[in-house]
Amino acid sequence: MMKMLPFFQSGPIGIRNGSEGCIGANRQLENPSTSVAEPSGDEIWSKDQEKMSERPEGACRPSRASSITSNGSSTSAGDSPEKGKKGIKGMLTSALKKMKKTKPPSVKQVMDLLEEHRLFDAAQHLIVLERSLSSKNEEGLNTSQQDIESVYEILKHKVFSILKDSILLAKTNPELLQQAVEALKEQEKEDQNYTSENPPDQNLQFRPRKWKDLWMATVRESVETRMKDTSRTPRTENLSTVGQNLLHMGKTMKEDLTVVVKYIKQLYPPEFNVFSTYAELYHNYFASQAKKNAESYLEDKDIYLLLSWVHNIYPKDMRKDQALAEELEKVKLGSLLPSSLSEELEKKYLDSEEATIKSSLSKCLDKEIQRWKEDKEPEKLNGHFQSELLAIFVIQSIYSGQKRAKDISAAVGEELLHRLSKELPAFLRSYKDAFEDFKERSKKHRYYKPILIANINNCWNFRDYAEKNMPEKDDNKASILNTLGDIENSGFDVLLQQLFVQLKPMYKKFTENKWDSSNEIMNEIIKTTSKHISDFRTLKDPFYHAIVEKIHARLVKEYIVRLLKRKVSLKTPAQQQNLAQNISKNAADLEAFCTSNGSQAKWLNSALPKLAEIIRLQDLGAIKIEVATLATTYPDIRKRHLEAFLYIKANLSRSELKSILGYLADSTASTTPGASLFCSINVS
Repeated sequence: MMKMLPFFQSGPIGIRNGSEGCIGANRQLENPSTSVAEPSGDEIWSKDQEKMSERPEGACRPSRASSITSNGSSTSAGDSPEKGKKGIKGMLTSALKKMKKTKPPSVKQVMDLLEEHRLFDAAQHLIVLERSLSSKNEEGLNTSQQDIESVYEILKHKVFSILKDSILLAKTNPELLQQAVEALKEQEKEDQNYTSENPPDQNLQFRPRKWKDLWMATVRESVETRMKDTSRTPRTENLSTVGQNLLHMGKTMKEDLTVVVKYIKQLYPPEFNVFSTYAELYHNYFASQAKKNAESYLEDKDIYLLLSWVHNIYPKDMRKDQALAEELEKVKLGSLLPSSLSEELEKKYLDSEEATIKSSLSKCLDKEIQRWKEDKEPEKLNGHFQSELLAIFVIQSIYSGQKRAKDISAAVGEELLHRLSKELPAFLRSYKDAFEDFKERSKKHRYYKPILIANINNCWNFRDYAEKNMPEKDDNKASILNTLGDIENSGFDVLLQQLFVQLKPMYKKFTENKWDSSNEIMNEIIKTTSKHISDFRTLKDPFYHAIVEKIHARLVKEYIVRLLKRKVSLKTPAQQQNLAQNISKNAADLEAFCTSNGSQAKWLNSALPKLAEIIRLQDLGAIKIEVATLATTYPDIRKRHLEAFLYIKANLSRSELKSILGYLADSTASTTPGASLFCSINVS
C-alpha cells in the first residue's frame, strides 16, 4: 500500500503538492461545456475538476487525509463512515478504497483541456492516466500508452511554443505563460517522483521525460532567435552594419533580461536558476558575435564601437536598472572579448587614431601657411588679430581624440594621451619652422606685421591648453612652452626692431649734450615709443603686456648704457647734484609712461633712481650702502658696470673707488630672468 501513496499524491484533484498558481490561472480561462443529460462516470469526474478549479486556493490543496468519493464529493478522514479506524493507517485504507471507485480521466477530456489552454490541468490529467496505465490494476482502462504519448506530444508542443515566446507573453499574456510554466514544473516533479520510486535500470522509454533539458534548449533557441532578429531594432543613421548589430544585441539583451527579472523569474522554482540561465545565454551569444567581429577585418570606426561596447557600454549600461544590476552582480558574466583579443584591438585603434591625428595636424598647418601667403589682412576678434583656426583645430583634434579614447576606458585614454603628448611638441616645432621661414622671406608682405601678431596670439591657445592639461613635470610640457616662447619672442623682436632703431640716436643725445635738455630728449623718446605701442594693442592682453614690459626694460637699459659710456665726468658735488636731479626726473617720466601703457614690470622702476642717488651722495659710507642696496635689487650687476658708472664721480680718489667696488663681488651665479637688467649691457 505504501508504494501506491505517490500515486494518490499525484492525482488531479489537488491531493499532492505542487499545484501552485493553477487556480489563479484557471479562473481566467473558460470552463469546458457540460451536458444537461445524465452524466457518465467520466463526466462526473470532469465536473468535479471544474468545481475544484473554482474553489479558493486553500481548497486546491486539501490535506493528505482528503479523498475523493466515486460521485466526486470530498470527505475528510474524520468524516469517514469507518469511524473505528484511527491514525494514518486508517486514513490510507479509507482513501484507497474510495480511490478505487474513482475512474481516471479520458484522453478526450485531456484534449478538451488542451483546446482551452488549461495546460496545467492537462498535464496533471496525463500524469494520472500515465500512472493508471503503469499500475497493476488496469481494469476498465481503454487507453493505450501510445494514446497517452500522442497527447503528450501535443502538450509538449503547446507548452514549449509558449515558453519560447516567454519574453513577449510575460507582459501580453502572463496567464498563458504561467499555465505553460506550471505544466513544465509538474512534469519535472513527476520525473523526480518516478526516479525516486524506481531504480535507474528500470527507467521506461517515456519517463523521465526531461522537460527541464527541453526548457534549456528552448530558452537557448529563443535567445538566439531574438538576438539575430535585427529588424526589431530601428535603424540608426550613419551606423555601420557592425555598429547596428552591436546596438541591437545590447538593446535586446538589456530589455529582455529586465523582463526576466520583473516578470518571469518568479514563475519558476529556485532550482531552475532562471535569470542566470537567460543571462549566460544572452552573454554567450553576444560574446561569440563580438569575437567573430574582432577576428575579422573592421573599419576604424567599427573597432572604436566594438571597444566601446567591450569596455564601457556593455559592463556599465546594462547596470543602469537597479533590479537588473543586482541580479547581474550575482552572475558575473565577464567581458565580451578575451583580454588578448581586446588588447590587439586596442593597439589597432591607438595606432590608427595617432596616425589620423598626426595627418590632420600636418594638413592643417599646410592650410595655415597658404593663408599667410594670401594678400589678406587677418581677421580681428575683440580688436585682436587672430589666426586661431590653427590652434582651435589642433587642440580640438587632440582633445577629441583623447576624449574618444577615454570614453572607451581610462587605460586606453591614458595611452593615447601619452602618445599625443609627444605629437604636439613635434607639431609646434614644425609650426615654429614655418613661422621663421615666413618671417625671413615675407618682409615685404603687405600685411607682414598683422600676420606676425596673429601668430603670436595663436600661441596663447596652445599655451593655455598645455598649462591646464599637462602635468607640471612632464618633459613634453616644458618642450611645448619653450617652443611657444621662442615663437613669441621671435615675433616680438621683429615688431620692436624698428622702434629700437629709431630710439638709438635719441639716447645718444644724452651723452652728447651731457644731459643738458634731458627732459626734451626723454619727451621725444616717449612720443616715438607711444606711436608704436598703439599698433601693439592688436596683440592679446598677455602678449601686449609682455611686449610693453620688453619696451620698458629696453628704455631703462638704454638709459643705463648712456650712463656707463664714460662720456661724462663731474668733479663738483653741485654738478653731480644737478645730474642726479635730471636722471630722477627722466626716471619718473619713464615710469609714468610705461605704467600708464600697461607695464607691470615694477622691478625696473628703482634702477635709475638708485643710480641717481649714488651720484648725489658724497659721503663714502652712504655711497657704499646705496651700492649694496642696488646689488641686492639687481644681482646681475658686476664690478665692471659699477666702475664704469662711478666714472661720473670724478671727485672719488682711487682708494675710495676701490673701497666702493669691494662691496660688490663678481658672481657667476645665475639670476632669474625677471631680474636680468645689467647682464645684457656690455661695458667697453
